[in-house]
Amino acid sequence: MTPRADTPITLPLRPDLAGEVPYGAPQIDVPHLLNVNENPYPPGPQVVATLAEYVSAAASTLNRYPDRDFPALRSDLADYLAQESGVRVATEQVWAANGSNEVMLHLMQAFGGPGRTALSFAPTYSMYPEYARDTHTRWVAGRREEDFTLDPEVAVATLREHTPSIVILTSPNNPTGTAMPFSTIEAVCEAALELDVDGSPAVVVVDEAYAEFRRAGVPSALELLERYPNLAVSRTMSKAFALAGARVGYLAGSTDLVDALRIVRLPYHLSAVTQATARAALAHAPALLAQVDSLRTERDATVAWLRAQTLDGRPLQAAESDSNFVLFGTFDDRHAVWQGLLDRGVLIRETGPEGWLRVSIGTPQDMIAFKNALVEVAGL
Repeated sequence: MTPRADTPITLPLRPDLAGEVPYGAPQIDVPHLLNVNENPYPPGPQVVATLAEYVSAAASTLNRYPDRDFPALRSDLADYLAQESGVRVATEQVWAANGSNEVMLHLMQAFGGPGRTALSFAPTYSMYPEYARDTHTRWVAGRREEDFTLDPEVAVATLREHTPSIVILTSPNNPTGTAMPFSTIEAVCEAALELDVDGSPAVVVVDEAYAEFRRAGVPSALELLERYPNLAVSRTMSKAFALAGARVGYLAGSTDLVDALRIVRLPYHLSAVTQATARAALAHAPALLAQVDSLRTERDATVAWLRAQTLDGRPLQAAESDSNFVLFGTFDDRHAVWQGLLDRGVLIRETGPEGWLRVSIGTPQDMIAFKNALVEVAGL
C-alpha cells in the first residue's frame, strides 16, 4: 500500500546525520545586530548604481549558462589581492565560489574523503567539522593555548601524530579574533610537506576571512604562496566588502591546487548575477573598504573598554583581535547575559569556550547600546 503524502515515514537518512541540526546563528529582528560579524555599513549610492548596472547587463544573458571558469572575475580578484597585500598571483591561481563556505567544501571534496583526516585547532570556526562530516572526512581538533595562540611545536607534533590531508589555520581566528604569526604558519607548512598522504604532502589552508581588519604590520599568508605549493589562502567578500548578501568567497593557491577544485565544483556553480555583483564591488573596492579603519578603531576601543570593566571584583577579559569582532568573558552564566542583552535589543553571539561571548563591531551607536546593556545586565 502506498502511503499518503501526509503520512509520517522514516527516511533513509545517513546514520552519521541522525540527530544533527542545521548550522545557523539566530536571526532575530532587533535594533542592534552584532552576532554574525557583518559589516554594519551598507554599500553607498554610487556602489549600488554600479551593482545595478552590472547586474542588469547580466540579466539580459540569463537564458545562457554563465562562464563556468569566470576568468574576468578571477583576474579582478588577483588585481585586488595585489593591491591589498602586495602579492601578485596569476588569474589561474584564483578560485571563487558561493561564499568561503563553498570554497572550503571544494577543498574538502578534493583533498579529504573516506580514510582521510582534516585537522584544525580549537576553538575555531564551528563549520569546519561540518565540512568534514559532509565529505566523510575524519575530523581532528588540536588545541590552542590559554590565550588562544597556537604553539608551533604543538601544531607540528599534532600533524605528525594524525597525518592529515588537510590542515586549516584560521588567521584571524574565529571566534577568538587571534592572528597567527608567520613563524607558526611556516612551521605548519614545512611539517605538511614532510607528511605522506598517499604519496603527497598535506594541503594547508589559511582562512583569512577577516584579513582586511588585521592590524598594521600583520602580514598575509599570501606572501608564502610562492614558497609552498601545498598552501591555499582563503578570503571572502562578505566582511570588509560589506557584501555578505552576495555570497562570494575565493582563494589563491597554486594552479595545480585550483585545477583540483575545478574537478569537484558543480557545473556553472557561480551564477552570472553573482559574478557581475562581485566584479561591480571590486570596481569600487576603495569605497567599500573605506569603513575598515573606523571599524578597527571601534574594535580596539571596545577591547580597551571591556578590559577596564570589573565583574565580581575581577576584570573582564577580551581576547586580542585582528578581526571585526571581540571575544570577551568570562561569565558564570553566559546564556543569561546573552538573553539579557537580547531583551534590551542587542543581539550578540553565544559561542566559543564556556563562559565567553562574542560581539561583532557595529556602528558607534550600536556599540554604545551594547556597552549600556552589558553594564545593566552583568552589573559591571
